[in-house]
Amino acid sequence: MTRLLRLCKIIFVVLYYGLDELVLSGFNDRKIKFLVRVITIGRRLEQPRGERLRMALTALGPIFVKFGQVLSTRRDLMPTDIADELALLQDQVPPFDSAVAVAIIERSLGKPLTELFQHFEQQPVASASIAQVHFATLRGGPSHGREVAVKVLRPGMLPVIDSDLALMRDMATWLERVWADGRRLKPREVVAEFDKYLHDELDLMIEAANASQLRRNFQDTNLLLVPEVFWDWCTNCVFVMERMYGIPISRTEALRAAGVDMHKLAEEGVEIFFTQVFRDGFFHADMHPGNILVSVAPESFGRYIALDFGIVGALSEFDKNYLAQNFIAFFRRDYHRVALLHVESGWVPAETRVEELESAVRACCEPYFDKPLHQISLGLVLMRLFQTSRRFNVEIQPQLVLLQKTLLNIEGLGRQLDPDLDLWKTAKPFLERWMHEQVGWQGAWERIKVEAPQWAKMLPDFPRLAHQFLERRALHSNGETEKLLAMLVAEQRRTNRIFAAALMLVGGFMAGVVIMQILSSSGHF
Repeated sequence: MTRLLRLCKIIFVVLYYGLDELVLSGFNDRKIKFLVRVITIGRRLEQPRGERLRMALTALGPIFVKFGQVLSTRRDLMPTDIADELALLQDQVPPFDSAVAVAIIERSLGKPLTELFQHFEQQPVASASIAQVHFATLRGGPSHGREVAVKVLRPGMLPVIDSDLALMRDMATWLERVWADGRRLKPREVVAEFDKYLHDELDLMIEAANASQLRRNFQDTNLLLVPEVFWDWCTNCVFVMERMYGIPISRTEALRAAGVDMHKLAEEGVEIFFTQVFRDGFFHADMHPGNILVSVAPESFGRYIALDFGIVGALSEFDKNYLAQNFIAFFRRDYHRVALLHVESGWVPAETRVEELESAVRACCEPYFDKPLHQISLGLVLMRLFQTSRRFNVEIQPQLVLLQKTLLNIEGLGRQLDPDLDLWKTAKPFLERWMHEQVGWQGAWERIKVEAPQWAKMLPDFPRLAHQFLERRALHSNGETEKLLAMLVAEQRRTNRIFAAALMLVGGFMAGVVIMQILSSSGHF
């Protein structure tokens, strides 16, 4: 019943804001245009289409808001008016009452607001689908006087998210049953991944831990700034971090006016992404412009500042190595290697002809090399690859869905910063260097250094362990020999019994024949 009510609300919002008219108006067919006129009778749809779409997504809740955030970064796929409106979803979702936020903080931290902060701004500085942020100044302890950002979880999110996820699970099950590609695309597994990340985002302690890990990963580089976490002020509903100053990355004109090198900024954005994915296997997976600032402070001028760590992705060593080899093969235009990697990984059936897959991948990717970013739509490339994957029964990998989403965000961001950026040439040297460090002599030496302490601990015990092993082996061998001899003796006895029984049977038969002959010769028969 809950899901049915939620579905009814979705349908009502779609009709109320005229999203059906928005979709159908994109067709030029006269019949469809006539249908649009009919279905809009009695509805006042005076607001611009982008504003209606933004308000509808906001009304439908966090999952739909996040979908709008992703769309807002794809100005190559969306009309400008719609993309501009959807960009407001990045940090300008209507806030909830500040009094409610204060009550949540005091209840979570167990103290009045005046004992926690010297100063607390009642008006939120940013509001998104899951939480809103207030600026404050800490009171007490070693961090007294530090300027912070206080993130407070939006109340009542869990029931809405659970309801939407239940609908998504039902739709995924339905797709698997009625769509030929359903099983190959693994929609239920994809929804399960989405479920995990959304529920993690509802626990701000998990977000704080993600921020701390990302800060540690980049503390020795000049690429990315991550705010410090103040753990004594953190709970499941409240996350307090260092206040960061910078210009939102979407304000390109302001960045240029401040003297930021946009080409360098775009290149470093690509490097940050690949560093997170391939060096650390731990990446910020919600990199829309609302979550990224650029520092203009003299000591960190032009560096990226990351915010909002609720959604992160993680990759196994197998995934990292497989993806790196695929990327490098793409950049080298070695499509045979790409096809071979797909077969070796089990992503396509083993009987797939490598040459056919190679030809199909070449047709997808070759037209886009040596072109600047503004002439490439990674979204369209992925769409063509998706069509190819259907033909060759490529299995979708749910653990890489977040990575694909983030890659689309990165491309959209790079397109805004520097349309002439060559994505391939920027990423290729980094990946080649990473592969050399992982599989070359340097990589072997690094792994030896990591394992050396454990080996040093085990080495003194090695003679004793080897002696025990050989002793057990010998005992085990003796025991096996004894068992084998016993089995042979038992088998010999059984054979002897069978042979004796056979002799008795033959002897009895021969004796019976002799007796019959004697009786016959004596005239008894």
